[in-house]
Amino acid sequence: MHFLLHQIITVHIEYLGFDMIDMTWFSALLLGAGCLALGYFIGARQSARIFLSPRVSKGSEIVVEGKSKNRGKQPLEIEKLADILEDFKMVLVVRNDLKMGKGKIAAQCSHATLGLYKKLANRAPKSLNRWEMCGQVKVVVKIEGEDDMLVLQEKAKSLNLQTHITIDAGRTQIAPNSRTVMAVLGPADMVDNVTGGLKLL
Repeated sequence: MHFLLHQIITVHIEYLGFDMIDMTWFSALLLGAGCLALGYFIGARQSARIFLSPRVSKGSEIVVEGKSKNRGKQPLEIEKLADILEDFKMVLVVRNDLKMGKGKIAAQCSHATLGLYKKLANRAPKSLNRWEMCGQVKVVVKIEGEDDMLVLQEKAKSLNLQTHITIDAGRTQIAPNSRTVMAVLGPADMVDNVTGGLKLL
């Protein structure tokens, strides 16, 4: 009886030992496969991030959450002047030949002001701050035609002054794609060199 019990126990242990070896080998195999898969997944993501991400060159435009942001552009020349000159102003040049109503002129001047502000916000913030410290001076003058307005814009550019011309959609009063108002901002003396010969609206 004792011998028979010993044989049963020995066979049972050998049987269990065989299963334990198999299970240990199978667990090691699963663990190794899991580690290999995890390493491949992490490596693939890092490679994709390095090789597939858009490379940003100087002066390129990046779109973030649907909004474009200019990166790497140099500050405008007007930004240097904000450190040494105090008197800044904006002049709004309105086309008189379009015969716009008062409300229309007010709306177009608002568009021009905002358009120029947005252009300067990232590339000339000191200039905007200087202008705001001067009380956001805005002077509205009139000009007789589109060609004269474009000549003024070229003159402003030659002095490194930033401008913005509003182009109307043509839903009311005037023809579509009409250039209505030009805004120019900078040191008062420089802006006067561009618009000083024009009459107040």
